[in-house]
Amino acid sequence: MRVLVVEDEERYAAGLRDGLEAEGFAVDVALDGVDGLWLAREHSYDAIVLDVMLPKLNGYRVCRALRAERDWTPILMLTAKEGEWDEIEGLDTGADDYLTKPVSYAVLLARLRALVRREARERPVVLAAGDLRLDPAARTVSRAGRDIEVTAREFAVLEFLLRRAGEAVSKRTILDHVWGDDFEGDPNIVEVYVRRLRNKVDRPFGRQSLVTSRGHGYRLVPDDG
Repeated sequence: MRVLVVEDEERYAAGLRDGLEAEGFAVDVALDGVDGLWLAREHSYDAIVLDVMLPKLNGYRVCRALRAERDWTPILMLTAKEGEWDEIEGLDTGADDYLTKPVSYAVLLARLRALVRREARERPVVLAAGDLRLDPAARTVSRAGRDIEVTAREFAVLEFLLRRAGEAVSKRTILDHVWGDDFEGDPNIVEVYVRRLRNKVDRPFGRQSLVTSRGHGYRLVPDDG
């Protein structure tokens, strides 16, 4: 999943980025509201973590601008301010959730997962395609009732494909959402991870869920055998 963090405290923003990347997220960071709004307009994100007190353009105005443009990306607002009126203003401008600093990282992560599930497309708690199951909260993968060990990056690729089950997804789209669009390595790294996943979730079970869509990328389809 790809997340935009808009936070002017550099150390705090770096901490959020490092923590989310360790969980398999691709993370972009903006240090002021103008840059945050520009990134949100230029790229597709699965969620936005948006501080309220930002230089140049505060979080309320960023949120209001995005909603006025019919951008419904889930937004989690953060603020050091306390008081119900601040929370009301944040929610009234179109934010989906609101946390007051200092924020528990575990709570922030759980709220982000909940927001991603609320997107317009169906977002079940446990993702499934046939008997292949992935639990984003528990960080587990299983097939036919058997647990499968995957790395954090393999988990992120599989989660992205499961959230778009049945769709043909290009390598570039996978790179942008799992590695981030600043990735400068070989784009064929996607093929490497798809091959690893096939060796873990398909071949040992005699299945073919991860399908190559020639000229388009990859599709994940249900296969119960």
